[in-house]
Amino acid sequence: MKHKIYATYPLTEEVKHFLEEHCKIKQWGGEGRIPREVLLRELNDVEGMYTAGGTMAGMIDQELLDHAPNLKVVSNVSVGFNNFDLEALKKRNVIGTHTPHVLDETVADLAFGLLLATARRIPELDRFVKTGSWKTTTKYSDTYGKDVHGSTLGIIGMGRIGEAIAKRARFGFDMDLLYYNRSRKPEAEERYGAEYCDLASLLQRSDFVLMMTPLTPDTYKLIGKEEFLLMKKSAMFINVSRGQTIDEQALVEALQNGEIAAAGLDVFEQEPIEPDHPLLKMPNVVTVPHIGSATAQTELAMAMRAAENLVAVLQGKKPLNPVQ
Repeated sequence: MKHKIYATYPLTEEVKHFLEEHCKIKQWGGEGRIPREVLLRELNDVEGMYTAGGTMAGMIDQELLDHAPNLKVVSNVSVGFNNFDLEALKKRNVIGTHTPHVLDETVADLAFGLLLATARRIPELDRFVKTGSWKTTTKYSDTYGKDVHGSTLGIIGMGRIGEAIAKRARFGFDMDLLYYNRSRKPEAEERYGAEYCDLASLLQRSDFVLMMTPLTPDTYKLIGKEEFLLMKKSAMFINVSRGQTIDEQALVEALQNGEIAAAGLDVFEQEPIEPDHPLLKMPNVVTVPHIGSATAQTELAMAMRAAENLVAVLQGKKPLNPVQ
């Protein structure tokens, strides 16, 4: 008899075909995020859950587990797993999995693209051209941006993605590299000339500060009012980690008060961000909708890895990417 699983969002044909070889699939077919009450009803007889992090299913917590007595595995199509209550999963002997590594290069591309777009004001100046302002401006200096090459980049969180960003910065743009991490990375220091330093020193010395740390209790609102005050007034802040790793209101105030020059953001405290949020009204803030891994190739690779993780557990094997 095939294992029963529930998918919280529509599956691609490749992933669906693979899963159907091993599982009987039920899936959410409605618009947008599945309502919590619907999800809880659907889990009463499933052994596996296939989801895309908190965006598609909310927290995998004690309440959910109480509605899923047969559950053996929850497979995230995401490198992050802050939607997992790890203690609750451990207590119930439910395995959580995620999809690291397959998205490293793609997220690094996005992070560096966001840095460049912020530094050279690309979205703002795209509007400048399309609205006819170019025709009426009298000051070429109105289009000035900030040099990226030869500047100093501070990376907060030197994991695999952080190292991929460092590679682009060092060899593509001849940048000086600082990094702050919970442990030193001697190989990254040797390979990219990166300098390990404390957080305060990184913030004070960097022209660009790039947030790439996972969301944990230790990194929750790691960057707040005091940290923004340490940064250069000319510095630009880039966040491609999680919205909750910074104090978003403190960022708004730092930008409004000229304590930092600009920001590029892929993630927000609340997603989707409200249309009237102050960050969306600032011309020196570049925003994109949490698209770090959003290419067809990478999303398929992540989806397949998540499916492989799920099937492995249901077959009594060790998954490639358990979270604990």
